[in-house]
Amino acid sequence: MSRFERYLTVWVALCILAGIALGHMLPDVFQAIGEAEVARVNLPVAALIWLMIIPMLVKIDFAALGQVREHWRGIGVTLFINWAVKPFSMAALGWLFIGTLFRPYLPADQIDSYIAGLIILAAAPCTAMVFVWSNLTRGEPHFTLSQVALNDTIMVFAFAPLVGLLLGLSAIIVPWDTLVLSVVLYILVPVIAAQLLRRRLLASGGPAAVQRLLARLQPLSLLALLATLVLLFGFQGEQILRQPLVIALLAVPILIQVYFNAGLAYLLNRLAGEQHCVAGPSALIGASNFFELAVAAAISLFGFQSGAALATVVGVLIEVPVMLTVVWIVNRSKGWYEAGASTRTVVPRRP
Repeated sequence: MSRFERYLTVWVALCILAGIALGHMLPDVFQAIGEAEVARVNLPVAALIWLMIIPMLVKIDFAALGQVREHWRGIGVTLFINWAVKPFSMAALGWLFIGTLFRPYLPADQIDSYIAGLIILAAAPCTAMVFVWSNLTRGEPHFTLSQVALNDTIMVFAFAPLVGLLLGLSAIIVPWDTLVLSVVLYILVPVIAAQLLRRRLLASGGPAAVQRLLARLQPLSLLALLATLVLLFGFQGEQILRQPLVIALLAVPILIQVYFNAGLAYLLNRLAGEQHCVAGPSALIGASNFFELAVAAAISLFGFQSGAALATVVGVLIEVPVMLTVVWIVNRSKGWYEAGASTRTVVPRRP
């Protein structure tokens, strides 16, 4: 992880402050940006989202799907957590904390929107940062690559129906046309564009060409994320200043679901007899979120000034420090994990 990525939470916090200040000082500018829309898609934000997502998707080799059978236990556990547990547990936590326990302390007109943002956040499994977390736990790289490729493939077909189902169960009106458009714009088209670019680079310069391009694009991708946050908080600033407790309250269900899903995935891998170098990245993939996609979808569905957009941004704010604590727990518990009678000890391969 680069120094810039290691201190992502610091940069996010600074962008929050900058966005709030700029939104207060330059309201006309932010209003003009917010009105630059076509079919409910904000053009400046769409450009920033593409800059965020495409470099991450260029890393994914969908040929790795052929390796899925090599780690079927870990793959099965992670798919179960990502698609059968995490979105539903987050919806339940949202209903409990935001819809019930914290309701008196939150703006009444944003309750449903906050819950929607939490659901959108949990419905998108992490893509890019997973490779960082896997490396920090000495994870099996072939498992990580094949799992991410499989999740991205499933996400093209399952993201919209899953979000629509959970929003419907939460009695939140589902704008299906916008939801489907978000999937096309922020999943399908970027996946196709990234894979065409990857194929062209591999044909002309091999893996080294891909790595050179990623080295140039990765900083640009993070800067696009930070610029998006400045815009978001420029629109959300007045509301946050009136109720600064909102961010802390939104963080509670996110924190709980991260540790719950990571712990469940880790334990299930141990019970299934999977080796530690697979269980580690499985737990991290199960717990983390594709927050770039979540932010884009929340903006498209509910707008810049919505509670949904704010809820997904809180996920960005706590992503790095929380996931680093999960990495620490996984590494420190390796001895306990491998002491399980059903666990196989295998030295992780490197590509």
